[in-house]
Amino acid sequence: MRHFQQLPDSQAAMLFHRIPAEFTRNSPPDQLAVALGATLYAPAIRPNLADDLARCHRDGLMSLVCCLEDAIRDDEVDAAEVNLAYQLRRFADAGSSRFVAEGGDEPDGPLLFIRVRHHDQIYRMAERLGDAMRVVSGFVLPKFRPDESGRAGVQAVHDIAAATALPVYAMPVLETPEIAHAESRLETLIQIRQLLDRFRDRVLATRVGVTDLCGWYGLRRPAELTAWDLGLISTTLTDIINVMARRDRTGDGYVISGPVWEYFTGGERVLKPLLRESPFTEHDPNGRVLRRKLVRDALDGLIREILLDRANGLTGKTIIHPSHASAVHALSVVSHEEYSDAVVIAADANGAGGVLRSAYANKMNEVRPHYAWAQLTLLRARMFGVAAEGVSFVDFLDASVDRELVA
Repeated sequence: MRHFQQLPDSQAAMLFHRIPAEFTRNSPPDQLAVALGATLYAPAIRPNLADDLARCHRDGLMSLVCCLEDAIRDDEVDAAEVNLAYQLRRFADAGSSRFVAEGGDEPDGPLLFIRVRHHDQIYRMAERLGDAMRVVSGFVLPKFRPDESGRAGVQAVHDIAAATALPVYAMPVLETPEIAHAESRLETLIQIRQLLDRFRDRVLATRVGVTDLCGWYGLRRPAELTAWDLGLISTTLTDIINVMARRDRTGDGYVISGPVWEYFTGGERVLKPLLRESPFTEHDPNGRVLRRKLVRDALDGLIREILLDRANGLTGKTIIHPSHASAVHALSVVSHEEYSDAVVIAADANGAGGVLRSAYANKMNEVRPHYAWAQLTLLRARMFGVAAEGVSFVDFLDASVDRELVA
């Protein structure tokens, strides 16, 4: 599987300087963590979940979470477990039979995760799934704490991976009041980092539950604002990144996903739309149609939040609607300018340092402080590709978004 595989080859050839690389469930975890991209959450109780997973993957989603926690009611848990096991077995069997019949290999994707309520569900779902565990890439651990419950969760994932010899990973979600509250936040984050470091090979990425963090204060961001515009949340996210993503420790920091975007469409507006017109009209006289659709669907706020996520060190994003994936993935493609700078900086493998002039003649590239950025940028370039010279994120949006006229 690879990102933008839904695009025709001729269109991809015009958009990309370098096509995204293919990857599998067995690819190195640092690649998979970046390749998650837009991660769609779906309730595990959905009666046609197997078909939904296949359709979303065909449309370009590479990672999905089947939720047994907040997305379902408390009285639905038992039925949701049974349904999820049935649906994932259907999904696994359909893939096997289809590709065997065509003389090919079983499809390798998307990356599927199960969000559990308690670590016991990890063992139980693995037992229910049996051989169908081969289509599951891991488990999402909500409300993660550095206590026995958190340790039991990552230990369960470790046990399942060892027992099945499959690449099964944990993705803890940071969203508890101990993280929200200033007096306990740093100590809690440091303890979480220490716990996860003990299971580093089984932790794919960490996720941030901004909806829960807002809930502890009775907050909810409107579609016109981003998580970074809420002072309490911005401070919390900054501390999470400081502890979990830093690259000055043994090994690399953890990939941290961007917070969920909650809106399907925009409501009443007080502020002006967040998208300038010029990027949409410079190369396409009909670009205003695309821009109007994005503004109508509140995707201008999503786009701004994605940009702020990346500027602050977050990678990918949790989504609750497939239409959000196009914006996440379009903004994940590495620009030709970024790639040119990263290649030059990363070429200084011996760490000789110095300052280099950008190939675009608009900035300096200081090798030592920009080296980690260059490595991360090249990894993103591998998983999401490099835009052709003169091609912008608008072109990738245009290729992915349904441009229906707005009345």
